[in-house]
Amino acid sequence: MIRHFQQQDEAAVIQIWLEASAIAHSFIPRSYWESKIPDMRNKYLPQSQTLIHEDEHTNEVTGFISLINNYIAALFVPPDRQGQGIGQTLMAHVKQQHPELELNVYAENTQALAFYKRQGFTVTREQTDEQTGRQEFTMKYQRGA
Repeated sequence: MIRHFQQQDEAAVIQIWLEASAIAHSFIPRSYWESKIPDMRNKYLPQSQTLIHEDEHTNEVTGFISLINNYIAALFVPPDRQGQGIGQTLMAHVKQQHPELELNVYAENTQALAFYKRQGFTVTREQTDEQTGRQEFTMKYQRGA
């Protein structure tokens, strides 16, 4: 089930984000992600529209997607739940509401890069992330393109 983020989801969302980020971005020290927890809590979650994927049987938060207008700021699924279609379900829901979407992804995050390409995103720009010094791609999705 997909629903809107509620305050009681905060701890689960931050934990999913931290664990999935540390694995997907193993080329960046885990301490970097840990240092960003206060920003997630106080800045990024409050300024974005976040949708939660919830297991209908256990009510467990099994993934989330955060948007700022048409920009996907985050899409994360717990490592032990990846490959079950949760990310795809969240993406399909958002694509129904937004005919155009944009995101940034690290070039070294090949799994996410492949996922976004399967979802119809194309690379439109390459740049260096100022905070980490890593190469990243801007990707765009346009319905019907």
